[in-house]
Amino acid sequence: MATFLYRLGRTAFRRRWLVTLLWVVVLGGVGLGAAKAPAAGDDGTSFMPGIEAQKAFDLIGERFPGSDANGANARVVFIAPDGEKVTAGDYRMAVDELVSTVAEGAQVDSAVDPFKADAVSKDASTAYATVNYKVKADDLTDASKDGLEKAIDQARGSGLTVE
Repeated sequence: MATFLYRLGRTAFRRRWLVTLLWVVVLGGVGLGAAKAPAAGDDGTSFMPGIEAQKAFDLIGERFPGSDANGANARVVFIAPDGEKVTAGDYRMAVDELVSTVAEGAQVDSAVDPFKADAVSKDASTAYATVNYKVKADDLTDASKDGLEKAIDQARGSGLTVE
């Protein structure tokens, strides 16, 4: 092996211009190939059917309607004051108003009502609504974010703690 490496080094030194030119051609070919290669597609998260991760996503979708993994989503939590229930008249109206207001957003795919999705705690002191967007979190506009924040501020005016 030592003899082979010695001869290879000696040949590379004697023909150094040819070796340098060969390396430039190889590196140029690699660079050209990298520049012409198509970009990797970002088509969201997908799993092979039957694996545990896919089963988990299916179970989440089944038990928590509206929790889509493809676009951005926001979970809005409503907490009633001590001793009161989120399902009480004024509080329920505030939650319904928030859901309907947010659902009208341009980038909103759906807003899931906690009363229809069974997302209310057993003692009815807490509930959550899920807002699903058509785009990923990085692509949300400031108008979409501000629309959600304004709706949350309006719901807080009813006496609910909204986060």
